[in-house]
Amino acid sequence: MGDLAVGARSGHEGPEERPERPEESVPPAAEDDVTAGGDNGGDSGGDGGRDERDGDGTAPQPKKPRSFWKELPLLIGIALVLALLIKTFLVQAFSIPSDSMQNTLQQGDRVLVDKLTPWFGSEPERGEVVVFHDPDKWLAGEPTPNPNAIQKGLSWIGLMPSAEEKDLIKRVIGVAGDTIECKGTGPLKVNGKALNESSYVYPGNTPCTVDDLGGQFKKKVPEGKIWVMGDHRQNSLDSRYHQQDKYKGFVPVDNVVGRAIVVAWPPTRWSTLPVPDTFDQDLSAAAPGALGLAGAVPLVLWRRRRLTVANARVSGPGTAG
Repeated sequence: MGDLAVGARSGHEGPEERPERPEESVPPAAEDDVTAGGDNGGDSGGDGGRDERDGDGTAPQPKKPRSFWKELPLLIGIALVLALLIKTFLVQAFSIPSDSMQNTLQQGDRVLVDKLTPWFGSEPERGEVVVFHDPDKWLAGEPTPNPNAIQKGLSWIGLMPSAEEKDLIKRVIGVAGDTIECKGTGPLKVNGKALNESSYVYPGNTPCTVDDLGGQFKKKVPEGKIWVMGDHRQNSLDSRYHQQDKYKGFVPVDNVVGRAIVVAWPPTRWSTLPVPDTFDQDLSAAAPGALGLAGAVPLVLWRRRRLTVANARVSGPGTAG
């Protein structure tokens, strides 16, 4: 019995057989980390998922991205805003409703109009094809389109050609200060200089028309106005045939929406709309002051020469005597 008691006591008290306590195996640093996490209640945001654990001790699953269908309305909204800004300040599409600009433009063509440059003070120039608001009932009696609500909405934001039935498209022939003249069948003259319009006037048409409705004219373009004509001269009710309206056939520059720069649709008709070469010649109207100065210079030089000769004749004998 004594041996058993001693053996039992010595086995319990012997340091070599003492079991290690579990808490002593944890490094102090680790204990501090666990304690800090427990004290913060899982609210510390800088330790990743270590402090935010589910009840079973597992890390939470990452958040799932939004579905495409939930983001689609936001994407559509951004696209509509961008389209509206582009249509308002940069480029707008217009549909050609008639044959007045053949063959440059065909009925049904879609053109893109530059609306940016007018914002910087640029004004229409000779030879450009421009879109402008009806100055004074030029389209009276013409059939007007009747787009549905969807077409109106898409047109308003610029995703479809404009449904505005009060816009026209013509070529600028004269700007402020120019004198435009048509006699007989042509040629059309700007400030006395003939235009070679064979590259854009409809084949078989004459540059000027012989009629009593406005085909024969001589007009000076006032400040802030332009004179426009269609390329299909015998099928265009342009400035020539509205000389009785309040603007006398001229179009206010403020009515100009912008310059048509490209035929965008249909693809088979894609092309740019440059200014024809005939407008590259010097068509500027000579100012009266410049003409007066040009005429005065030879007269002044002639008078000075006469005075010089006269003085030489007078001073010559005096010097000799």
